[in-house]
Amino acid sequence: MTNLGKLMKQAQEMQQKMAKLQEELAGKEVEATSGGGMVRVKMNGQQEVLSVQIDPQVFADGDKEMLEDLMAAAFNEARRMALDLAKEEMSKLTGGLPIPGLF
Repeated sequence: MTNLGKLMKQAQEMQQKMAKLQEELAGKEVEATSGGGMVRVKMNGQQEVLSVQIDPQVFADGDKEMLEDLMAAAFNEARRMALDLAKEEMSKLTGGLPIPGLF
């Protein structure tokens, strides 16, 4: 019974550490750009969009498809960066052990 109690305590500690990590990720930011900086997206470590900046020149060209492509590229890159950040932080928490389903 001692082993089960110890295991339950470790699981509870890990759950608390995971909750703390999620809070910390909310406070960390990544920034991605596309089109040489014409579109800029900031996202936090929980993959929430914080801001989007679009260079006015994009509108002056009137190329709707280009803007859509630049937006998609910047959002996708920001999401990738946020996921990489979360994986890196999670690796610190788990001691480098990959735990399926976390990220």
